[in-house]
Amino acid sequence: MLKDYEFWFVVGSQFLYGPEVLKTVAERAQEMADILNASGNLPCKLVYKATIKTNQEVNDVVREANYDEHCAGIITWCHTFSPSKMWINGFVDLQKPYCHFATQYNRSIPNEEIDMDFMNLNQAAHGDREHGFIAARLRMPRKVIAGYWQDEDVQKRIGSWMRSAVGVMFSRTLKVMRFGDNMREVAVTEGDKVETQIKLGWQVNTWPVGTLVENMNAVTEEEIDELMAVYQSEYEMATDDIETVRYQAREEIAMKKMLDAEGCRAFSNTFQDLYGMKQLPGIASQHLMALGYGYGGEGDWKVAAMTAILKAMSEGQTGGTAFMEDYTYNLEPDATYSLGAHMLEVCPSLAAEKPRIEVHPLGIGDREAPARLVFEGHEGPAIVVSLIDMGGRLRLIVQDIEAVKPILPMPNLPVARVMWKAMPDLTTGVECWIAAGGAHHTVLSYDVTAEQMKDWARMMDIEFIHISKDSTPEKIEEQLFLNDLAWKLK
Repeated sequence: MLKDYEFWFVVGSQFLYGPEVLKTVAERAQEMADILNASGNLPCKLVYKATIKTNQEVNDVVREANYDEHCAGIITWCHTFSPSKMWINGFVDLQKPYCHFATQYNRSIPNEEIDMDFMNLNQAAHGDREHGFIAARLRMPRKVIAGYWQDEDVQKRIGSWMRSAVGVMFSRTLKVMRFGDNMREVAVTEGDKVETQIKLGWQVNTWPVGTLVENMNAVTEEEIDELMAVYQSEYEMATDDIETVRYQAREEIAMKKMLDAEGCRAFSNTFQDLYGMKQLPGIASQHLMALGYGYGGEGDWKVAAMTAILKAMSEGQTGGTAFMEDYTYNLEPDATYSLGAHMLEVCPSLAAEKPRIEVHPLGIGDREAPARLVFEGHEGPAIVVSLIDMGGRLRLIVQDIEAVKPILPMPNLPVARVMWKAMPDLTTGVECWIAAGGAHHTVLSYDVTAEQMKDWARMMDIEFIHISKDSTPEKIEEQLFLNDLAWKLK
């Protein structure tokens, strides 16, 4: 999917400097785009689009970008001085993510060569400040990246922002299929679907479980055989109850057909609505997540959509992204950890070793024992993400964590699980999370960063809260208070 998108490199200048300077600007802009593309640090193609010299040229390129389904954003830079009034009309109409790249063609000042001709051509320090003012004056959501364009860290920052912008594009066309409704009496999984579609673009609708059952009944044994071969190649078959696993394959095939037919990239279900089904989908949901679909348990359509978005943003990376739930804590003074899991549905992209297919009673849902993938998550830095509806606005909460090898074997817990240290520490992190209203369902990702989620939230114009190593309950409460004031004025 990332390769389906491109970003337009739009360079600012003016006619004042003459045709030779403008020719040089265009040549250098194309050279910079070519070298950035060849660096391997950008997940999407950067296309040099134009050197802007007039109000009309800005309007034209913005209009074209808005309606080009492959353009995921605009990156601007002012090689020379570009009077910013000419950008106003275009910026007002811009509907795509925007990054201001503050750089310059030359790394250093050439002591022997610098003269007024050099100064007239190389005015990025001058031009980017003028350009930055108008975006600040317009209160534009934007990313400012400063640094030399051939430095790897700068290129990687641009690449990281591109992933966030692709997440915006993905979000604006995302469809979520709900099999049944939310779990009864649960508050945080509710939300305003109309407002969410207005703000984020998601189309969230319900399909009857009975329709899913009809599709399951239409699945052939040959189709199940094919998917079973995939299961056996990717996972360890640690059960003799093959018929139960085959039933999960039947569920997965039927769900995937329905999702694909409707163009949905995320889905939710609930153990309280399994009418006509023998098992709650376990490995069926897990393997669909491994294929890139988002999932939310207990009817949680918000976390289903966010799982799909983070998977889209992290395409090509290998750390893993999954639906997650905080289950229980280890509160020993010298070993404070969270244990994340779910009844069944954690994506195997997180697994430290080859997942095992096992069959165990669920103890909830009043159905047969389902097959599921059992594994431990791998170690490493990660984030957990929660999107909540605050009534009138959406709040995105991100917490930094450090996943660890589980300190206990837990031989009688037949679920996929991840154990982690919460930042800044377990109890402080819990206090901050609860103060912010964070849900029990999250998306855990080893690939997506808090900065990328902040960029995504800024582009989508929603509230953002980050719980990090430096957070305290007092700081979070102050930020929440100020955010409440700011958002009430919006």
